[in-house]
Amino acid sequence: MPVKDSNGTLLAEGDSVTVIKDLKVKGGSSDLKRGTTIKKIRLIDDDEEAIECRVDGSTLVLKTCFLKKA
Repeated sequence: MPVKDSNGTLLAEGDSVTVIKDLKVKGGSSDLKRGTTIKKIRLIDDDEEAIECRVDGSTLVLKTCFLKKA
């Protein structure tokens, strides 16, 4: 199943994405601010469109509706 960002652009393994909205991180001390660039994303097999990434040493799963391809 193809994974698309908020604009409908196809995402691939290893792409870079930008956060389009401030996001609260559950269990984390800091939030993800709008404009944050995340590199080397991993696609995961999930019913919802989501990606896995590392930010500040933590692994996060983010919904693609909050991301756009960088």
